[in-house]
Amino acid sequence: MLAFQGKTIVITGAASGIGAALATNLAQHGARLMLADIEASGLEALATALRTQGCECHWTVTDTGNEASIYALAEHTQAQLGAADILINNAGVSLVCPVEKLKTQDAQWLMDINFWGVVHGCRAFLPQMRSRPAAVLVNVSSIFAMVSMPTQSLYNASKAAVRGFTDALREELRDTAISVLCVHPGGIRTNIANRARITDSSMVADNDKMLRESFEKLARTSPSQAAEAIVTAIASGKTRLLIGSDAKFLDLLYRLAPSRASAWMTNLGKRLRDRA
Repeated sequence: MLAFQGKTIVITGAASGIGAALATNLAQHGARLMLADIEASGLEALATALRTQGCECHWTVTDTGNEASIYALAEHTQAQLGAADILINNAGVSLVCPVEKLKTQDAQWLMDINFWGVVHGCRAFLPQMRSRPAAVLVNVSSIFAMVSMPTQSLYNASKAAVRGFTDALREELRDTAISVLCVHPGGIRTNIANRARITDSSMVADNDKMLRESFEKLARTSPSQAAEAIVTAIASGKTRLLIGSDAKFLDLLYRLAPSRASAWMTNLGKRLRDRA
């Protein structure tokens, strides 16, 4: 079992949601933290709270959709805390838009954060992590890497790309001291739906408000529960993690009927919408 006491851990998307819950959890395990997010106020408040509890905690504003910003995060971590032992690429955003109405700039925005942010994060930190006796890369994908939903094409694509990238990276690092974990959460009660860019939600909800309310009803796992699952998976050396009963059910459905799983989910969504 990997111990976290004194380990340098970097978390992106740390100002809220799963990222903030991970920071809180790992601080209790004695980790030394570098928190990164684009929202300074949330980072500062969280870091201040953790420091009052005795945690060595640093933070820096980072745009994970920008390659240079991620490399600056790696340099800042090395300067402040030394080489990272664990990197958790957690930052992510959502876009609700049918393919026919998709704007290239919106697609690039999402892919820059959800996919390229993970790629650049791994590339920026790998050199320093190779110097550690044992290190872990954690990339957060989604159950939607397996099961796709209408209006979520770019989100689905980004998370499937993270899954494929992470699996390949794990093989490249197989004979090193760096292990790789890919995380597939189901519905987690975070602000990702509230902060999503919504172009047209008419295929899945009567209006944007109902879409967000529907997500809140279906998201049954709390950020703290998700964080606990991730921390346990890191400690036990897992390479794949499904979070939530919904993720586990959908993964099973995908394995049993990969060509029909997405259609089944779409039809279920329509039935739930008709009942509302």
